[in-house]
Amino acid sequence: MIQLDITHAEEVEQIIKLHAPDTIVHVASNSNGNWCEQHPELAHAINVPATQTLVELTNTYGAKLVYISSLAATQGNNVYGKTKAAAEHYVQQTKAGFLILRPSLLVGFSPNTTNDRPFNRLLKNITHHTPAVYDTSWQFQPTWLRHLCEVIEQCISQIVFNHIIPITVPQLCTRYSLAKDILSDFGVTVLAEDKKDTTPLFVDTQDTLHALGLPVYSYQQMIDGIQEEISNFLRQ
Repeated sequence: MIQLDITHAEEVEQIIKLHAPDTIVHVASNSNGNWCEQHPELAHAINVPATQTLVELTNTYGAKLVYISSLAATQGNNVYGKTKAAAEHYVQQTKAGFLILRPSLLVGFSPNTTNDRPFNRLLKNITHHTPAVYDTSWQFQPTWLRHLCEVIEQCISQIVFNHIIPITVPQLCTRYSLAKDILSDFGVTVLAEDKKDTTPLFVDTQDTLHALGLPVYSYQQMIDGIQEEISNFLRQ
């Protein structure tokens, strides 16, 4: 694994020049909305100038760019959404080909089970018996991490570029209902709490996924898949 600070343009150029990638998948971000509100300058530096620099370098070295944006970019009424929208503007200037993917709140297994991703909190409810208390106030369309990865893989292999693609399941849920649906099969009691979350509701369709012949999942398919991922992890 190559460690890299995306805000250091010289480091980024050295890596691109050394490895000469055909396609770069840009996932660097801090998606914590509260953190972005508290650190707007840092959030801007990570999401906007760093992305602009990366676009300039892809144009210099002829690489395509896959950018992991967010549904929040469609409204841009907070720091995170505004910086993601600004970054999307630069990404579309990638000459060799760009792809903007807009997930919502990501859930699903990844090899990093120790950071503060929302999904890792679910894992700890099972493995460490931490309190499973989840918010009922904010509604959203979740995004399965495996789904996002499949879309990236297929778009690159099938050369599907120059599109903006929302990636979610069509059904709305809350953090509470999502946690309850995932954890119920593992004997975890999930409790509800109204945290008065005022995060806006971001809703989109799977129309673009269908039109491009890319994978789509229902909410239940996502839940079943995530439970399988957790079961496999627990057996290790």
